[in-house]
Amino acid sequence: MRILVVEDDEGIAGGLAATLRGAGYAVDISPTLSAAWTALHVEAFDMVLLDLGLPDGDGIDWLRRLRQEGLHLPVLILTARDALPDRIAGLDEGADDYLVKPFDPGELLARMRVALRRSEGRASPVLRHGDLEVDPAAHTVRRAGALVPLRAKEFALLLALLRASGQVLTRQRLEEALYGFDDALESNALEVHIHHLRRKLGNELLQTVRGVGYYVPRADAKPLPAGPA
Repeated sequence: MRILVVEDDEGIAGGLAATLRGAGYAVDISPTLSAAWTALHVEAFDMVLLDLGLPDGDGIDWLRRLRQEGLHLPVLILTARDALPDRIAGLDEGADDYLVKPFDPGELLARMRVALRRSEGRASPVLRHGDLEVDPAAHTVRRAGALVPLRAKEFALLLALLRASGQVLTRQRLEEALYGFDDALESNALEVHIHHLRRKLGNELLQTVRGVGYYVPRADAKPLPAGPA
């Protein structure tokens, strides 16, 4: 999952990035609204964490424009503005949640999980696929009740594929979900993670459409044809 942090305070932005990366998210930081707008239109993000008082404008106006253009990804406002009218305005303009600084990192991560779950139309916090159970909060994976240890990128890749179950995700989309602008990325990194997941979870779970990408079939669906290389 890739998160865009819109925050001009370097200390706060750095702390948020460390917290999010520690939880397995890929993170990019935009110190201005214009930079954030550009980032959203050239890369795929799963969520925005938005400050309101930015050097080039107000986050509420930016959020209003975002929703008017039909961008529906979850947005959580993180701000020092604690007045009730500000909270109401943020939520009315399309924010999925509103947290007042300072806040506990654990609460932020929990609210992020709720917002992502709502955006996917899920009620349960645990993702299930056949005998596979994935708990994003606990960062655990179980197959037929047995714990399967995964590394951070493997876990993030599995989540991305399960959340899009039945859809083929291109290599580019998966790399965007796993790595930020500043992350080092080796040319075969994605294939290595796929190989490790198949070794730990079985070859049948992760399917390849050659020349296109990868997907997890829906539990009741037949695999798609592999297609041309």
